[in-house]
Amino acid sequence: MKMIRMAGTAMLVAVMASGALAQSQTPPPAAPTPKAAAEGTMTTKRMGEIIRRLDAKAKAAANASAWQFHIEEVPVVVVTDAGNNRMRIMIALKKADTMSPQELLRLSQANFDTALDARYAIAKGLLWATFIHPLSELHEKQFIAGIGQTVNAAKSYGTTYSSGLLSFGGGDSRGIIQRDLIDKLIKKGQEI
Repeated sequence: MKMIRMAGTAMLVAVMASGALAQSQTPPPAAPTPKAAAEGTMTTKRMGEIIRRLDAKAKAAANASAWQFHIEEVPVVVVTDAGNNRMRIMIALKKADTMSPQELLRLSQANFDTALDARYAIAKGLLWATFIHPLSELHEKQFIAGIGQTVNAAKSYGTTYSSGLLSFGGGDSRGIIQRDLIDKLIKKGQEI
């Protein structure tokens, strides 16, 4: 699975570099970011600062609209499109053509009740754990929790299929709640 993640990440970085993911290649100028940014005013600059606090070895794309980094040895990619006010956190999991109908059903169930804000999705022939949100409306804690949820969804693939937060009642999934990673990331990503 590690090779699939690395290959998926490499493929995604190549797509990012070509600009194929973003419709708008020139983001609007960013407003000055105060030291403690207000909730719900996320910018790509602020996002980059948070990512570097979580992983000092994070790599940014030349246009500072995408990053590659690791959380608990899991390769994470964040892609933004400021012109269309969108962002994604993505982790490649495996080749989609190797999935059974039972796995696809289980992923759909998890997307309903245990993946919560993170999701499982198929694109470019790969299964991904992902978090998708409007960029500027994103709160700092939401972004950090989104990273944690996406990493938890990736790590729990094949077992609990959980983002680590609550389990939505009325669904088919039951499992372990992995809240620890999200709390740890929020503490590390918040300014002191």
